[in-house]
Amino acid sequence: MSLFGTSSSFGTGGTGVFGSTTTDSHNPMKDVEVTSPPDDSISCLAFSPPSLPGNFLIGGSWANDVRCWEVQDNGQTVPKAQQMHTGPVLDVCWSDDGSKVFTASCDKTAKMWDLNSNQAMQIAQHDGPIRTIHWIKAPNYSCVMTGSWDKTLKFWDTRSPNPMMSLQMPERCYCADVVYPMAVVATAERGLIVYQLENQPSEFRRIDSPLKHQHRCVAIFKDKQNKPTGFALGSIEGRVAIHYINPPNPAKDNFTFKCHRSNGTNTTTPQDIYAVNAIAFHPVHGTLATVGSDGRFSFWDKDARTKLKTSEQLDQPITACCFNHNGNIFAYSSSYDWSKVERHLAWRGVPCMDQSGGHRVLWMHMFYWSFFFYYTWLSWDYGLRSPVLFSVITCCS
Repeated sequence: MSLFGTSSSFGTGGTGVFGSTTTDSHNPMKDVEVTSPPDDSISCLAFSPPSLPGNFLIGGSWANDVRCWEVQDNGQTVPKAQQMHTGPVLDVCWSDDGSKVFTASCDKTAKMWDLNSNQAMQIAQHDGPIRTIHWIKAPNYSCVMTGSWDKTLKFWDTRSPNPMMSLQMPERCYCADVVYPMAVVATAERGLIVYQLENQPSEFRRIDSPLKHQHRCVAIFKDKQNKPTGFALGSIEGRVAIHYINPPNPAKDNFTFKCHRSNGTNTTTPQDIYAVNAIAFHPVHGTLATVGSDGRFSFWDKDARTKLKTSEQLDQPITACCFNHNGNIFAYSSSYDWSKVERHLAWRGVPCMDQSGGHRVLWMHMFYWSFFFYYTWLSWDYGLRSPVLFSVITCCS
């Protein structure tokens, strides 16, 4: 039976194929927790495209698995299916028709998951872990783009075991985004490369990084004609750069802003600075969300250069986020991000906190968004165990 059929063997409500739920997670905003999140830290999230009826959420984790949930109209989430890699899953994306999900892993492979048959097959191979994966739908070709720590960017026809094209990069791929006909890849050593995807992929421009510290995340934004025109770049230093590809006035139009920092007041109470772990643009309004290792998410208006809202602080970092196709739902994951090195010390036999006790939660949060960006926060309570956070946003103009 199809994954998207009216009945499913994966269960509904608080239990399912992934096990039972608990409510031991810290949830200061009373967001709806998604049923049965992974057993280890969540690395990536992606909502289904508008071509697919309803809302389905995909999440990849350091437990080597990829999971799919259905988000129902009443706010309930239902576990639907899962697939496995032999290493942590670092990135996921959907095909444009919503029939397939593509996954990238530290096991140096990428897979294509057919959701109708619930079968997965390998479609890509690198010499190092694959950090990013994106589906490209062009007028004259369709392919999957993978970026790896082996310093290559490869393009794959899913019907062939060999890449259509392989582009060498100066350093390891750390993050990437694609909005046809533009791709942006950020690498180690603060490298930044823009690719054009028309006719066939090719390097368009290398850009001097506007940030002074390691790149962490990147997201392309569009202009009023719905064409990609620039990108937002986040770093480990609690800062985001807004960068236009061809701005009329670069010195004025391009800028950076600080975020995900504590409010230190003087030299005796220094400011704590946290990584920006993910950036997502609202598909309708063009505002952006950032999530950080400080355990908060924030919404920003880049055109007005204004912060719109900051969440309450969670007791763990927020590691990933995404909007659904019409911007009514915002999902985010709360889980350990290795920023405090406990796991590294544990592997070396140094006593430290027991990470198995850390929660991994997916929450759901609702608010009304008026024309003037006034926020009224509503809350739904649903049970959950573990680290993915899932939030619903209803936008009203």
